[in-house]
Amino acid sequence: MPPSIELRARQSFALTPRLQQSVRLLQLSSLEFQQELRTALDTNPFLEYDPSVPDETGVAGAATSDNPVAADTLPAAERDPALEGSSAEPGSEGTIADDSGGGDYAGESFSRGPSRYNGDSEASDPAEWARVQPTLHEQLHDALRLYRLDERDREVARVVIEALDDDGYLRQDLADLTDVVEFDPPLTEDELSVALRLVQTLDRPGLAARSLSECLSLQLNAMPIDTPGRDIARKVVEQHLDRLARREHAELQKQIGCDAEALRIACSLVRKLDPKPGNSYGRSDENYVVPDVLVRQVRNKWVVSINPAVLPRARIHRMYAELFAQSAGASRSPLAQQLQEARWLIRNAQQRFDTIQRVAECIVTHQKAFFQYGEIALKPLVLRDVADELGLHESTISRATGNKYMATPRGIFEFKHFFPRELGTESGGTCSAAAVRALLKEMIAAENVRDPLSDVTLAKMLAEQGVLVARRTVAKYRRLMKVPPAEMRRQI
Repeated sequence: MPPSIELRARQSFALTPRLQQSVRLLQLSSLEFQQELRTALDTNPFLEYDPSVPDETGVAGAATSDNPVAADTLPAAERDPALEGSSAEPGSEGTIADDSGGGDYAGESFSRGPSRYNGDSEASDPAEWARVQPTLHEQLHDALRLYRLDERDREVARVVIEALDDDGYLRQDLADLTDVVEFDPPLTEDELSVALRLVQTLDRPGLAARSLSECLSLQLNAMPIDTPGRDIARKVVEQHLDRLARREHAELQKQIGCDAEALRIACSLVRKLDPKPGNSYGRSDENYVVPDVLVRQVRNKWVVSINPAVLPRARIHRMYAELFAQSAGASRSPLAQQLQEARWLIRNAQQRFDTIQRVAECIVTHQKAFFQYGEIALKPLVLRDVADELGLHESTISRATGNKYMATPRGIFEFKHFFPRELGTESGGTCSAAAVRALLKEMIAAENVRDPLSDVTLAKMLAEQGVLVARRTVAKYRRLMKVPPAEMRRQI
């Protein structure tokens, strides 16, 4: 066929750059948003810190004893509609005509929280207040510095420390560590064995063990010699740990040659040991949680406010914006896009916090009983319910609840915590999975330690209260609560 030219019409939806930025800011956590704004303030010449104090409270929007609810200081005229929308903005890229507000750039600011970019301000980054615990490897390296060793012995000990897993175990063979670092003369297994014994004494007993049996033995060896049951406990963990796990107490008495009371004391001592001593140290990849909203009870009413500590101030630089507006050919200048982006950032940041607060208020309204009675009063809730009530899309609610946290009188909870799954009841009603877990926790806490409740028994007890769940569901919730099975909870 000969070549031809054909004209076709097609319609499609596309997110404008401004809406793309709005969606991206909404799904960021509080710390990620602070970093995003800090970067914008450092790179965009039209943005500046806002150190002004617009009201009598001393801090715009801050919560004080006289003003328990953070004030919304941004004029209503500068608020944008909800995030939903798919219409394009003509000329949105490279121009300022459609979003310039008639060329009046001055006075547009975002200032709902205390400034955290002024080095002289008392308001500081929330992450600076977070407690930082040394990691396992940092703690052992610090302890190693207290020993007077030659350089080779010190380096060999460092090799062993770096080979430890986060739970404190050495799961690599010593032979595999001889080639990790080049030594002259080459490193030997005997040197690594000596270094291993040194590392095992640096800090908490049980570290640098190569097996569970060795880990428990190290902890028992560190106890005073006159500790009741210590000798029998050492025999148990060194030779009969599998029998202890299967609770073969009669066979243990026969193999060790002790009476039932002595074995009970020894087993009780073993259960007090820490099978993963490395977990008590900090993790290098630890993430700190800063709540996005605060929930308080004010005059018998639950009030939601944005946490002022996560809201830095930023505004359009008045002088730069006015000079740029007066310059010739401003709309064609590369700086026009930066000014547009600065305005977008301020308005999208405002929209971000407005959406988060609306979602938080809706959650508090639905889960009011939780704040009065705790986990057992959590009601089933899905994202669609909140989306329908607020007139937003379900994906917007998902972004607004992801990596967002709420500080309440009962603790800090992720927004997702308030969306438990729905379970049926015998009466035809519903209850939440969180309420079921709360019931299970109460039942297990009240059980007889000598005859703990099995998963089947727990399912029957829930059924007696009208909650119909299968045994495997009970087992699933029990594992989520990190509760061992009945045979492991039994105490003799």
